[in-house]
Amino acid sequence: MTIADKTVLVTGANRGIGQALVTEALRRGAKRVYAGTRQPLDQPDERVTPLALDVTNRAQIQAAADQIESLDLLINNAGVALYDDLTDRAALERSLAVNFFGMYDVTQAVLPQLTRSKGAIVNNVSLMALAPFPITPAYAISKAAAFNLSQSLRALLAGRGVRVHAALTGPTDTDMTRGFEIPKATPASVARAILDAVDNGEEEIFPDPMSAAIADGWRSGVAKELERQNAAFAPAAA
Repeated sequence: MTIADKTVLVTGANRGIGQALVTEALRRGAKRVYAGTRQPLDQPDERVTPLALDVTNRAQIQAAADQIESLDLLINNAGVALYDDLTDRAALERSLAVNFFGMYDVTQAVLPQLTRSKGAIVNNVSLMALAPFPITPAYAISKAAAFNLSQSLRALLAGRGVRVHAALTGPTDTDMTRGFEIPKATPASVARAILDAVDNGEEEIFPDPMSAAIADGWRSGVAKELERQNAAFAPAAA
């Protein structure tokens, strides 16, 4: 897939990587970019259609889906990161509500459009889907679930012509990592790498220096091989 003349939906589009993805899609010639945000979005480009979209609000999700006549690429980017130590169930429930169920609900709502276009889905998960960071375990758990969801959808939707990509993003200079004095990629560079990888058909996307360091090991590793073997058991498309 190339982005030129395509229609794209980005959730969590008001800042950080989401905002950079909107900008990068426009730079690559997207015909229409639906920008899903919880707060009103001021975007002067006439190709951008703002959508009120809290991914934990199923009524808003359906209303947004009803506004999208056709769709080539869904980028599930909306997310929340909470500091916790797994003693507060509410933190885990909030993380799952946004990072897992939000992704699931948005995907299901626009799947008819993606099926018609034989489009693609990008789920912006996290490198923490593979190994948790001990001060944000609820976030890591929700991202691990989101990654498994991505792998499951990949197998289940292949017969319908819909591709599923998972972006295993490392530290990026956004509000989520504010206060961490560690090397960080810029949101713009991550957005470019994600869309480059979609162009190249990469199932797992490693869009920054930290994640790129494990890319070869993942692609040739036992976990990826097991995913390929298990995908053979996906039911045939109706």
